[in-house]
Amino acid sequence: MENKTLFDKIWDAHVVKSIPNGPDVFFIDKHFIHEVTSPVAFLGLESRGVPVLYPEKTIATPDHNVPTIDQDKTIKDKLSRMQVERLRENCQKYGIDLHDLGSDHHGIVHVIGPELGITQPGMTIVCGDSHTSTHGAFGTIAFGIGTSEVEMVFATQCIMQVKPKKMRITVDGELGKGVTSKDIILYIISKISASGGTGYFLEYAGSAIRNLSMEARMTICNMSIEMGARGGLIAPDETTFEYLKGKQYCPKGEDWDKAVAYWKTLKTDDGATFDLEYSYDAADIEPMITYGTNPGMGIKVRDMIPTTEGMEGSEKKSYLKSLEYMGFQPGEAMKGKKVDYVFVGSCTNGRIEDIRSVANFVKGKQKADNITAWIVPGSREVEKQAIEEGLVAILEEAGFKLRQPGCSACLAMNDDKIPSGKYAVSTSNRNFEGRQGPGSRTLLASPLTVAAVAITGTIADPRDVFEN
Repeated sequence: MENKTLFDKIWDAHVVKSIPNGPDVFFIDKHFIHEVTSPVAFLGLESRGVPVLYPEKTIATPDHNVPTIDQDKTIKDKLSRMQVERLRENCQKYGIDLHDLGSDHHGIVHVIGPELGITQPGMTIVCGDSHTSTHGAFGTIAFGIGTSEVEMVFATQCIMQVKPKKMRITVDGELGKGVTSKDIILYIISKISASGGTGYFLEYAGSAIRNLSMEARMTICNMSIEMGARGGLIAPDETTFEYLKGKQYCPKGEDWDKAVAYWKTLKTDDGATFDLEYSYDAADIEPMITYGTNPGMGIKVRDMIPTTEGMEGSEKKSYLKSLEYMGFQPGEAMKGKKVDYVFVGSCTNGRIEDIRSVANFVKGKQKADNITAWIVPGSREVEKQAIEEGLVAILEEAGFKLRQPGCSACLAMNDDKIPSGKYAVSTSNRNFEGRQGPGSRTLLASPLTVAAVAITGTIADPRDVFEN
């Protein structure tokens, strides 16, 4: 009997048909949609007179364009308003479950899927959003698709996909003080580069990964795409089952026992082979921060920006262009640089654990005067928990501004933009030119590092700030 990887087991179970020397026809268990990539796909269905084949397998929520203040009022931006209205109309027309603005379970699509228990081990999940890889934390094959593919899934519940190569990334050992899952993934991307995972689906393994909470695992899988990978996944275990038990969409009673029995088989067999493997020591990982214009341009907060030594030609030119945009110089220290904004939120770090960690660290302290601090919960459920646990009161007392759920300042598709030339230390996933607004300068970091920056007003190591 062939030894299979976790990825192989899930993939092979979902292949409807293999095309010789071509892609597989691949069945999709759950299809998440939002207001940005679905309208054109729905228009395609209408023009061909084709229905949504399995509306019950599709779940919708508006998140990218929505405002994060006054959500009970009419959306001011015309395009955003139109897209949200179209989502409502299309969900009603085709019988799709919509978690709308103001509803109890509204939020970022990759936050509400897990918290409702829609995301379950062994599934295949797609969404017209690159960070669909988040759901891989549960032992799923989850990846982003384009608008034409959204239409294909609507019509057939299948997609055409060439099976990716397989990579395993093992992180063993114990994490040091102040080091989080966000630091793990920024560290890995800094080692592999922003394109090092291209053509691969990743499996994260090792004791440091197994010891993470589900929310921390989601952060890691979320950023798989930032090294060019198709997606990333982690084998389900007792931590996964405990997180899912009792959630709204999860099996109950005997069905739960049967589901868990199957989920326990979802792991890589001993002796299964990967096309590429990397191993890292958790002890070498420290609080990280990016300094450039892709997520691979990251260093330990205490380190210096790399020099151009050994770089030549286009590589050197591109590197210097990136630093020029950021207003940095090769060989400079990152610590101590002045910052204007901090943002805690997004599908990467907008969950309750993230907000708890920031609140715990800033309790009794005050943000620096030069800092504008935004906290944006990833869902209504997270917002509710943050209020009930007293976290919002702590954060507001420290000078943070709590906004309503949505993608917010992760991307410049809504009103929460960073002004041109300003620096933002962000818990989101991308730091490309203009990602958080035209001319904005983004530095990616963990919620703990963001909390340290907010208190000091400069780039800081959380281990220094919060030991005092």
